[in-house]
Amino acid sequence: MAATTELPRALRPAPDFATVFSLLKPHMAALDVFLRSQIEAFEPEIRGMADYCIDTSGKRIRPALVFLSGWRSDGSIQPELVRVAAVVEFVHLATLVHDDIMDDAALRRGRRTAAREYGPEAAVLLGDALFAHALHLAAQFPTTEVCQAVSSSTRKVCAGEIIQTLRRGTTAISRADYDRVIDLKTAELFRLSCQLGSHLAGFPPAFSEAATRFGRHLGMAYQIYDDLADFFGEEKRIGKTLGTDLVSGKLTLPLIELMERLSAVEQAALTDEILGQRPPDLARRLGQMAETGVFDTVAEAVETELKAAEQALVPFVGEAPVPLLLRLCEALRAQVGGLQVGRTG
Repeated sequence: MAATTELPRALRPAPDFATVFSLLKPHMAALDVFLRSQIEAFEPEIRGMADYCIDTSGKRIRPALVFLSGWRSDGSIQPELVRVAAVVEFVHLATLVHDDIMDDAALRRGRRTAAREYGPEAAVLLGDALFAHALHLAAQFPTTEVCQAVSSSTRKVCAGEIIQTLRRGTTAISRADYDRVIDLKTAELFRLSCQLGSHLAGFPPAFSEAATRFGRHLGMAYQIYDDLADFFGEEKRIGKTLGTDLVSGKLTLPLIELMERLSAVEQAALTDEILGQRPPDLARRLGQMAETGVFDTVAEAVETELKAAEQALVPFVGEAPVPLLLRLCEALRAQVGGLQVGRTG
C-alpha cells in the first residue's frame, strides 16, 4: 500500500493506556509465570535476589511492545513472544539495578532498591547476572539472530548509561548529545522489542522494519516525556519526586531549553546548581520554565517523535498490530497533556 500523509480517521485510537494493556492481561500472566520459572536457573544463594528484582519490575512497557508488535487478530499467546519478552525484561531489570546504584536511589516504586537491600557491591553483580541470563535465554532460540540482536542492544543501552554518567555535572551538552543518549539508553530497547515481536510473530520483513522504526521513535518520545514529567508532573501521579534530574546534575531537554533562554547571570546560577556548587532552586527553575515556554517546546519534541512513529506504520494500517500500537501514541499524548505542575508559573 502506498504511504499517505495521514492515517484514516477510523483507525485513530482513543488515548487510553489501560484499554490497550487490558488486552495483554493473559500475555502478561504468561510472562510472569515464565519469569518466575527462571528463578531456579540462578544459583541458590542469589535466587531470592533475582526474585526481588522481578517483583519491582513495574509496568513492563517493553514486553508489552513485544506482544503488541506481534499481535494476531485472535489475540493468541505465542510462546516465542513470551520467551523474547522475558529476554527484554531481564535486560531492562539489569539496567534498573545498575541505574539505582549510580543514582544512589533508596526506593523504586515504593520498595527499597536492590542496592539498598543487598548493598551496592552485590547489586552491581546481580545486575550482571540478570544481563547474563537474558543472553542465555536469547541463545536458546533456533537461530543466532535473536541473541545477536539482544547482545547488540544490551551493549548500546550500557553505552548510553555510561555516556550519561560521564556527562553528569556538566553543561557542555547539546541537543544532539541529548538525543544520542536517549536513543541509546531508552529508545534502543523499545526498538528491539518491536523488532523481535514483529519478526518472531512471522510478519513480513517490511512490516517488521516499520515496527522497528516505530519502536525507536516511541522510545525517544517516552524518554523526552519522562524528562518533562520530572519538572512538570504531579508527584502522586507519576510516582516519583520532582526535580531529580536537576538535583543529580543531569542536563535533560527541559534544562537545555531553559539554559538557552536565561540571561547570562541566571545561566551562571543554573550552571552552579547543575555542577553541585549551590543547592538547586527547583521552584525558581519551574517558574522560569513556565515563563519562557520550555514546556511547549519540549512537548513539541515529544510530538515530533510521535508523528514519526505513526508515519512509520502508515503503509501497514491493515496489519493487526497497527491500531494497538497507534493507541500507545495517543496515550502518550494524553500523558503529556496531563502534566500540569508548573505550566502556569
